[in-house]
Amino acid sequence: MTSSYRQPGVVLTDRRFTVPLDHARPDGETIELYAREAVASDRAGQDLPWLLYLQGGPGFGANRFVGRQAWLDRALKDYRVLLLDQRGTGSSTPANRQTLPLRGGPAEQAAYLTHFRADSIVRDCEAVRPLVTGGAPWTVLGQSFGGFCAVSYLSLAPEGLSTAVITGGLPSLDAHADDVYRAAYPRMERKVAAHYARYPQDVERARRIADHLLTHDVVLPGGHCLTVEAFQSLGLMLGMSDGSHRLHFLLEDAFVRTPGGPELSDAFQEQVRGLLSYAAHPLYALVHESIYGQDARPTAWAAERVRAEFPQFDAAKAVAGDAPVLFTGETVHPWTFDTDPALRPLRETAELLAARTDWQPLYDPARLAANEVPVAAAVYHDDMYVDAGHSLRTARAVRGLRTWVTDEYEHDGLRTGAPRVLDRLLALARDEA
Repeated sequence: MTSSYRQPGVVLTDRRFTVPLDHARPDGETIELYAREAVASDRAGQDLPWLLYLQGGPGFGANRFVGRQAWLDRALKDYRVLLLDQRGTGSSTPANRQTLPLRGGPAEQAAYLTHFRADSIVRDCEAVRPLVTGGAPWTVLGQSFGGFCAVSYLSLAPEGLSTAVITGGLPSLDAHADDVYRAAYPRMERKVAAHYARYPQDVERARRIADHLLTHDVVLPGGHCLTVEAFQSLGLMLGMSDGSHRLHFLLEDAFVRTPGGPELSDAFQEQVRGLLSYAAHPLYALVHESIYGQDARPTAWAAERVRAEFPQFDAAKAVAGDAPVLFTGETVHPWTFDTDPALRPLRETAELLAARTDWQPLYDPARLAANEVPVAAAVYHDDMYVDAGHSLRTARAVRGLRTWVTDEYEHDGLRTGAPRVLDRLLALARDEA
């Protein structure tokens, strides 16, 4: 069943599909996928090639554009675009604290969520492609985790692709989660150092907030516990083009005077609540480390364990001495499921996922080495979220993959660099650059 409507310059069509929960059991339980088709108004009646967009995450639905915003405007010049809500996100059978109890207890919920990784997403795409394109291959545009899915696509079903374009999302083919975070913490430290160099006044502001949180119990509106570790995780912003500036503005008016002394302001607390809450994207926390699981080793809260190897991130020690408080980002910890009310009911489910030892490979190095699909990837040279060294090793392992390594953009280059980034990558894939 479909319904179409218009926005400025674009015709949009809502599309829904039914796919197996487990593609190894096609006659078993099913879930629903939602996707939004977009086509330029003046080309709506034309037979155009298709571009499938896979959002970053994991756990985020596709962009909700208004009209022809950002990169979509460039894509609509050549393609019909399918903006897919990956399984469990957006309008695709959501998986969250409200719906997961329908599965049963934590063990049943964890077993269910094992089907929400890149391999299942790729098989979803292949299940709906004949219904959308009539069987013709399509171009995939993968942003961040969507790029991880694109590399899985090249491994599992390259016959479904005419071209693959990846922005900030070339994964390591064989790194364990420990390796991923061992490479990530130094990048986080560099981003924090760059922030403090830009805004030196924020060193003392962050230390003051951390000291307050170490000596006070702060519960944000809605029940979120603002611990010092949760405060540090606001560094997630530093990987985006405007993130340093946004963090600065957040910190500058954190305190107000009250009859009882200085307190964190309501405005600060409300902004922080919105930044820290996983209510709109709980899968990001639940399956984040499992996207690196490919063998019998459990992920076992890798970000938390590896953090202990970098004592400079200990806020209490920083405050007790004269060191700056370091922010973190792109990490999920056991305490995340204690501090966030949207995640608390799912703590045991998360523990079971962290302990799993039966993850299957997501990539096929032999098939990638023989790749025949045109592929181009933007690699952001000091990307906070995806290690550039890991990405370049993967680029060398995929036959024919062409890279554009740049320090002009951060991880959100597809958004901030539109339409140039997409133009450049499409040209690279076509061997026109």
